[in-house]
Amino acid sequence: MPLPPRNLLAEEASPYLRQHAGNPVHWRPWSQAALADAEALGRPILVSIGYAACHWCHVMAHESFENADVAAVMNRLFVNIKVDREERPDIDQIYMAALSAMGEQGGWPLTMFLTPKGKPFWGGTYFPPQPRYGRPGFVQVLEAVDKAWRDKAASLAQSADQLTEHVGARLAVEADKAALRPEALETLANGIYGITDTVGGGLRGAPKFPNAPFLHTLWLSWLTSGNRDHRDAVLNTLEAMLRGGIYDHVGGGLCRYSTDTEWLVPHFEKMLYDNAQLLRLCNWAYAATGNDLFRIRIEETAAWLLREMRTDSGCFAASLDADSEGEEGLFYTWTRAEIDQAGAGPEFDRTFTLADPPGWEGKPILCQTADQCRRSIAEVEGVKALKQNLLSARERRIRPARDDKVLADWNGLAIVALAECGRSLQRPEWIDAARLAFDHILSARLDGRLPHSMLATAKLFPALSTDYAAMGNAAIALFEATGKAHYLTEVGTLLAQLDAWHGDANGSGHYLTAADSADTPLRIRGDVDEAIPSATAQIIEAKVRYASLAGDMALMEEAYATAEHATGRIAGQAYGQAGIINASMLALQPMKLVLMENPENPLLVPVANQNPDPRRVDQVVTIGTEANRSLLPDVIPRTDRPGAYLCTGQVCLPPVSDPGELESLLRHTGDDA
Repeated sequence: MPLPPRNLLAEEASPYLRQHAGNPVHWRPWSQAALADAEALGRPILVSIGYAACHWCHVMAHESFENADVAAVMNRLFVNIKVDREERPDIDQIYMAALSAMGEQGGWPLTMFLTPKGKPFWGGTYFPPQPRYGRPGFVQVLEAVDKAWRDKAASLAQSADQLTEHVGARLAVEADKAALRPEALETLANGIYGITDTVGGGLRGAPKFPNAPFLHTLWLSWLTSGNRDHRDAVLNTLEAMLRGGIYDHVGGGLCRYSTDTEWLVPHFEKMLYDNAQLLRLCNWAYAATGNDLFRIRIEETAAWLLREMRTDSGCFAASLDADSEGEEGLFYTWTRAEIDQAGAGPEFDRTFTLADPPGWEGKPILCQTADQCRRSIAEVEGVKALKQNLLSARERRIRPARDDKVLADWNGLAIVALAECGRSLQRPEWIDAARLAFDHILSARLDGRLPHSMLATAKLFPALSTDYAAMGNAAIALFEATGKAHYLTEVGTLLAQLDAWHGDANGSGHYLTAADSADTPLRIRGDVDEAIPSATAQIIEAKVRYASLAGDMALMEEAYATAEHATGRIAGQAYGQAGIINASMLALQPMKLVLMENPENPLLVPVANQNPDPRRVDQVVTIGTEANRSLLPDVIPRTDRPGAYLCTGQVCLPPVSDPGELESLLRHTGDDA
């Protein structure tokens, strides 16, 4: 039975897969048909996993996958499958966990060798074409794997079975419920703080990632216990990132990570999910401190999202590439001559530094010292003009490629961020942008089910559990921002689909993949954080917030049980727990604020909007109406006069009607107790 004698990626919806459509490698997309062909032939599978903005993915493609001699070896020995990890995070998580179980460092491109049944038996990440960097050459690897398969197929298949069982025990685990305990948050926060770089921000060492779930843990710790060290660790990290080269000072937005310890040399790809989470963190930081740095970066990053990341549909693209014209960071870096040609003027050196750190081979990187940052805040209008000159000059360059696919879960994160920041900073156009993206994704449903990914008219079904949870949280954020009841109705619909297609048989939780997704060797849970909170964490958050807004104790008990089961499953988990622990704190002490207001002259709503709290859901009710205003099943606020009603757990405080008193109430934290 011969394999197709050509590359089959040209018709795929993923821009990353289409980048490889011209390779001489006979790539196939991941599918049941590809797995069936491998099994029929008895031939091992080479699966290569990456994403469009990945620099080293491009390097390996250029060095090996575009090389006819290397491709000939691949085509002769293996069934070759290309996977976009953003389209198929379920597949990526399985094989990344397998690589980790082998004792190897993970990363992308991920290069795995599988039995014809799709079970992993060996792998790595980037391999150079010839031996270097202490790594074997790729052709050497291919030939060695082929020889091992021919000589020891039965042994390798047995090892693959054992490895798959090990991965399943980690990613598809069953466990008893565990009690939710407030001290779990403090234990985790103390552990994170113990490995924090208290001078430079972030975790100690390099590379440095924003790690939003960890920052969220530290922020929640401050809110609940008043630990100012944990708060200051978040503020210090944000300030350092927002001054450093990892932040795009000209166009706005954060790069993926810093290769050094000082947030100076970025890996230049820009991801939608990083920037969505940055917006929320900066919003909380601005409310807590009044530091205009956070407000300015929110405005710049939101402007970048709307200017450079919005697709024709109104949704948001997945990422921008690190490379342009074949060079990493070329679009974002500057020479002194280019600065002068842009008409930056003498104020440039008062505002920015052109850094040329050791080991960096590109043009100098734009960043700020602490003094320059303070000066730029004080002289904000002049700096805006300077940045506009630089942006206009940069727009004439060849842009990095944009991955235009619309991911429902990442868009859900962006919708929440824009809705929350739009409320806080009184930017209704951001809320409108969030509404447009939300409406378009829901309009793409088929038989009531969300797609995971969209590109133009192409849609990838079925969705993942993260898609339903993230879009559920997006609907809640839009309900809070607009008061429109249909958003709350949509939350119920989305969570019903989540339970129907992703719930497990005993009601203890959810799987990442849908019940009718049959092309993976394992059906995994989605309990482990990556750069964003895990699927399970987002599910718990959506269920708790929805139950709180609905005032439905049965729903709240269901959400609480989901959190207990998740807590039991992560008891032996070495890492990636932060999202579930953060979300479980919401289940332990749900917080709800109901505001009775006159919409023509609101006095209390602006106070609530300007004091965001990730633990709280807000509901605005017009004076004189009865709609959806329950705090608890037997606690109904008065509707004939203005008032703010704040409940934590099963305890509601007396209503307040004075804006100053509400301000004081919402700024209460654990250290006031």
